[in-house]
Amino acid sequence: MEEGHLDSAVKKERRRKKKEIKAMASGNKLDTFDEREEDRKRRRKEKLLEEAMEDGEQRAISIDSAIDGRENGEDGNQNEGADTARGEDVGSVNPPEDTKTKSKDEKASKKMRKKKQLSKEAAQAGNRGVCYLSRIPPHMDHVKLRQILSQYGEIQRIYLAPEDPSAQVKRKRAGGFRGQGFSEGWVEFAKKSVAKRVADVLNGEQIGGRKRSSFYYDLWNIKYLSKFKWDDLTEEIAYKNAIREQKLALELSVAKRERDFYLSKVDQSRALSSIEERLKKKQELQEGSVKSTEQQISQPVVKVIRQFPKATGC
Repeated sequence: MEEGHLDSAVKKERRRKKKEIKAMASGNKLDTFDEREEDRKRRRKEKLLEEAMEDGEQRAISIDSAIDGRENGEDGNQNEGADTARGEDVGSVNPPEDTKTKSKDEKASKKMRKKKQLSKEAAQAGNRGVCYLSRIPPHMDHVKLRQILSQYGEIQRIYLAPEDPSAQVKRKRAGGFRGQGFSEGWVEFAKKSVAKRVADVLNGEQIGGRKRSSFYYDLWNIKYLSKFKWDDLTEEIAYKNAIREQKLALELSVAKRERDFYLSKVDQSRALSSIEERLKKKQELQEGSVKSTEQQISQPVVKVIRQFPKATGC
């Protein structure tokens, strides 16, 4: 029995030693493999560098970097991906110079177009003529006026001044036209010669048109305004509107002052009335107290006399 136990122990010891030997051998093999791989790469690198020395230093440097890149291929690919992502971000944040120059050119071209358009409009405005209408017949508006006068020439703009509201109220009360009426008007023609011809031909003539129209028998009261521009009319209208607004502001301020004065007087009257009421109440209280004291004084004092029965002797 003892010999069997010894044999089993010896066998276990041998197996353990064999395992250790195998592990050491495998480790040595791995070390030798890594060393061989490094030697191979180093020799290859030296060989390529020697071949590249003939072509020049630049090619040697490029080959050296290529060999390093092959050895670290995965790391290089990752770095390239990161660099490309950064480049895209930078490109999105900072646009290229070509787009900036294009945007500047477009802005400059737009400014030039606007200047040319304004210059053309200024030149055309110098050739335009304005006619003044001192009376606008009832039932006539800017649409009908354009239809009638456009037969004689091209019309640019029309302005009809609305009549005074008080006159409109009077006309409605009298049973006249209840629509919007106009007191005067201005018509701008594209050419001065056309405006002059229209004023000379139509002034004092019958409007005409359809016999059923309400202004068939009315007469034209039209005059050409020499050296008058549409800007003058707009300035005059703006001036009148400013004066009207100032008048309204003054009237409002005066009304506000009157209202404040009236309210202050009302407050004063209320305060005075409350003081008078308080004085009346005090006087009434004082009068009541005086009357009560007088009554007490006027009443006589009643003396009470007690009578006791006298005792009689037996």
